[in-house]
Amino acid sequence: MITNTVSPLRKRMIEDMNARKLCAGTQRTHVRSCKRFAAFLKRSPETATFDDIRLFQLHLVETGVSICTRNCIMTGLRFLFRVTLRRLDLAAEIFHLRQPQTIPLLISADEAKRLLAVTNSLKARVLLSLSYGCGLRAGEVVRLKVKHIDSAQRIIRIEQSKGRKDRNVMLSPEMLDLLRKWWKVRPSRYDAGLSVQERWLFPSRKTPGKPMTTRHLNRIFHETAEAAGIRKSVTLHALRHSFATHLLERGTDIRIIQALLGHDKLETTARYVKVATGMIANIKSPLDMLSQPVKKAKKSRKHPPPA
Repeated sequence: MITNTVSPLRKRMIEDMNARKLCAGTQRTHVRSCKRFAAFLKRSPETATFDDIRLFQLHLVETGVSICTRNCIMTGLRFLFRVTLRRLDLAAEIFHLRQPQTIPLLISADEAKRLLAVTNSLKARVLLSLSYGCGLRAGEVVRLKVKHIDSAQRIIRIEQSKGRKDRNVMLSPEMLDLLRKWWKVRPSRYDAGLSVQERWLFPSRKTPGKPMTTRHLNRIFHETAEAAGIRKSVTLHALRHSFATHLLERGTDIRIIQALLGHDKLETTARYVKVATGMIANIKSPLDMLSQPVKKAKKSRKHPPPA
């Protein structure tokens, strides 16, 4: 991450984050959080007091900041006080709020079929097929390289994704066919100097040597969802949720789904049981059982004792 900063404090904080190998996105979020706190104080965070932290947390609640955003801000401040400033007393004043447990929105199998059918280009179809057919996150889709596609073993290798973890996902025959079609028409002028194995599957048109952005992929999804007549307020990540839920409804072992998604804890994967509408709809309600006649148990015939 570039360290052209406006203050020695920010420079030290960035050095601390680099030393701990925090990713660029996390670093940007932490710096932005500290800038927000400094704007609230109207002075350097180095001079913060217990009351300043208490009032800032109250200010976030009063201004209607979401719990998720508020917790992200306070995580950045906790890093500043614990690591960079070594003010453990102030860091102890920071607390996080528990987020409400929500059920992710999904699309049905019919909606997924409709979504892929109305894509306006081969590129869009391949991108959305990877999201739904392999359960990939947006960042994982755009960062795919040729070397990650293993047609011999029929797998796609995901390298250093969320949590700095590698994993493998399945490469179906249909997905492989789509990728081969895309490779034939994929523009090569953006990365002609790279070896084939190191080339991005979806290179950026604006920044040579970089992949397309997740923002671009999100825009493709929303345009296609609108064309498909999907009125739910779903996001691109709903394709990953739907991938897991549809596999679960078809009887795939939940531990296999856990491995495909790259979850550390089974509890994280188990939440899809709550949204597996096919499984839920097939459960027989006790109310329906009340109207059914009670079957009488058959009496076993007693055989006479042998003479």
